[in-house]
Amino acid sequence: MSDLVEDFLAREKDGLAGLEDEIPQAFQENSNDFNDDNDMNSFEAFETKPISTEVPEKIKKWREEQLLRLQDKDAAEEKAKEALRKQAEKELEDWYKRHEESIGKTKTMNRNAEKECVADVEEIEPGTEWERIAKLCDFTQSTKASKSIKDNSRMRSIILQLKQTPLDREKA
Repeated sequence: MSDLVEDFLAREKDGLAGLEDEIPQAFQENSNDFNDDNDMNSFEAFETKPISTEVPEKIKKWREEQLLRLQDKDAAEEKAKEALRKQAEKELEDWYKRHEESIGKTKTMNRNAEKECVADVEEIEPGTEWERIAKLCDFTQSTKASKSIKDNSRMRSIILQLKQTPLDREKA
């Protein structure tokens, strides 16, 4: 196994042997300083290309086109917003009209119902009390009441019983 390691190290030394000549002399002299002090100035010996701050023509053209596209999209968005505002205003006006109409209809129905009720009260005739009570009570509903409505089935049954067999006024 040690022979394999020695062979590997020998091959690597042969492969790296020419690299010492390629490293600039200034770096070889300052390499100890760099390792000791972590001084970044030791790389001054290398030639560096200045970084170009000029923007390529293609990028300038793309930016201009992108700016125009964004302006077009903004204008289209503003038009769409204005159209939605107008549509919302129209729908709101329509809703108010329908609401006012329904309130007017409800008022009219309530007034008519009140007139009928007052007319019925004025036409009191003896012996028609139970018919009036039966008319005011809704006997068309089933005896099963939902949980939100109070159960009036007992009252209904008593009223119907009294209607069918009226009390004699002379006995009472």
